[in-house]
Amino acid sequence: MISQTAEYALRAVVCLAQNPDKPHTTVEIAKWTKVPEHYLSKVLLALAKHEVVISKKGLHGGYVLAQSPEDLALLDVINAVDPIKHIKSCPLKLKTHGTNLCRLHQRLNESIGMMEELYRTSTVALILSEPTQSIPLCESITR
Repeated sequence: MISQTAEYALRAVVCLAQNPDKPHTTVEIAKWTKVPEHYLSKVLLALAKHEVVISKKGLHGGYVLAQSPEDLALLDVINAVDPIKHIKSCPLKLKTHGTNLCRLHQRLNESIGMMEELYRTSTVALILSEPTQSIPLCESITR
């Protein structure tokens, strides 16, 4: 339902939320999230451009969240790197359909809307507050 780029962005944001005490480098975040460093660099730049993270320059620089995990919706992270696309016209390019979606594509678009609403109402803090055996996501992060 979301792209690999969006998942990488979510992983990075969750890891930053788990260790907010100082900026973290792309190398550190890539190691913790198992995301290729070169690709993660582009993801972090997009997140910074959309003010999801802040890039701090200098010797002790790196990335930090731009807002608290309680205020950061998953949809904001996803939309910063690869916005969710709705079906607006016939994916089959059938002239008889045009912008009138058949029942199948209407239903698919409705499910996209439902997922989008779930991401809109889910915050990074919510993800961190739901205890599972796999939290923390970033095993290497120590507090």
